[in-house]
Amino acid sequence: MKKKLVVLTGAGISAESGIRTFRDGDGLWEGHDVMDVASPEGWYRNPELVLDFYNQRRRQLKEVKPNAGHRELAQLQIHYDVHIITQNVDDLHERAGSKKVLHLHGELLKVRSTKNPKYILEWEGDLNLGDMDSYKNQLRPHIVWFGESVPAFDEALTITESADYFAVIGTSLQVYPAAGLIAFVPPHVPVFYIDPKPIQIPDLRNPLETFPLRASEGVLQLKNRLIAEFQ
Repeated sequence: MKKKLVVLTGAGISAESGIRTFRDGDGLWEGHDVMDVASPEGWYRNPELVLDFYNQRRRQLKEVKPNAGHRELAQLQIHYDVHIITQNVDDLHERAGSKKVLHLHGELLKVRSTKNPKYILEWEGDLNLGDMDSYKNQLRPHIVWFGESVPAFDEALTITESADYFAVIGTSLQVYPAAGLIAFVPPHVPVFYIDPKPIQIPDLRNPLETFPLRASEGVLQLKNRLIAEFQ
């Protein structure tokens, strides 16, 4: 049986592929106030703006590629049962070859009904007003917006509680409930934290090793460390 490596990834790992995050700057996401494009209120106020914003993100996603951080995590599957819990809505982990990826905050290449959250479709092109589900309800991006519940959190919790190793990569651990997962790692399990600006993690019960590096550099070091331990 392979040991289970659970990895929580954030915007930092995708930033190296050219995908920007609003947390890099002043609360703007690609020039927009996040509450205008990533909240139910923004959707009700101006759905055309929201749709255009995610259409642009979807087009951008086709122009970027997985980076070394994504690829090194995928290679760890040779030795470990790797489960990735990501806060990112892109598909770069999957394109790099990772097989077990749980998206906490939704997926850019999916849409869902505004009336039935379980009505979800694969969607690679633009989404426009007038695009409907089979019951004539408008479709919306399959994204968890600010103020909405995180349906995948319970599954993420179950995965975290069964970890033999836990890694945090490219996240400032400021977005909840995702950041709260680290509190559910079993106490004896080693935690590895990769971020160029790592924060202090209060009340952590686990042995902690920090890599103050970009994701691509830190994941390579982590991979070498875990493979050496495997051998």
